[in-house]
Amino acid sequence: MMVQELKNSYGHLFEDALINEILQVGTFKEVPAGFKLMEIGSYVKGIPLLVSGAIKVLREDKNGDELLLYYLEKGDTCSMTMTCCLGLTKSEIRAIAETDTKLIMIPIQKMEIWTSKYKSWRNFVFESYHNRLNEMLHTLDSIAFNNMDERLLNYLKEKKRINKGNTIRNTHQEIAFELHSSRVVISRLLKKLEQLGKVSLHRNHIEVIDL
Repeated sequence: MMVQELKNSYGHLFEDALINEILQVGTFKEVPAGFKLMEIGSYVKGIPLLVSGAIKVLREDKNGDELLLYYLEKGDTCSMTMTCCLGLTKSEIRAIAETDTKLIMIPIQKMEIWTSKYKSWRNFVFESYHNRLNEMLHTLDSIAFNNMDERLLNYLKEKKRINKGNTIRNTHQEIAFELHSSRVVISRLLKKLEQLGKVSLHRNHIEVIDL
C-alpha cells in the first residue's frame, strides 16, 4: 500500500533509486483530522512527505494567538521542518492535520545525504522553500492589504477546497484564531454572509452555498 501511494504522490518527482531509499527508511503514518503533528518549541525528528490529506501550519504570537500560514497537501513537505532539521533548532510552527492524513516520515539524517546524492531531492527541497515562501508572502499581503471581509472569504474558499466539500467544521472561535481576529468580528461577518445567501450557519459547522 505504502509503495503505491508513495509512487502516486512522488513518482513523477523522484527517481526510482530515491523512491526505494524512502521505502527502506521511511515510516508510514495515518493520523486523524485534528491530530497535532508538531508543536512550537519541540525538536523536529523527521521530515514529512504527504501522500494524502492536508496539514495546516500555524504560528503563534506572544499572547498565544494563532495565525494560519499555509496548508500542506499531497506531494508537499514542510520547508520550515527542513530548516529546523538542518540547524538542529526547535520548531517555530505548529502543524495540525486538517483532514485525515497519510504521510511518510523521513529520518532527519537523510536530509543532507540526499541533498548531495539526488538531484531530484535537491530540486524538491528548493521548490518547497520557494512555494512555502510564496504562500507566507501571500498571507502577509492578505493581512496588510485585505480587509477582514476579503480574508474571511478567501479562508472559507480555501477550507472548501482543502476539505473537498461544502461543509466547514470549524467554530467561529477557531476561525478567529486562525485569522488572528476576534470571535465577535468573525461571527458578525459570517452572519452578513448568511444574509447574502453565501453560507448557512449551524451549531457545529458552516455550510457553503455560493462563494
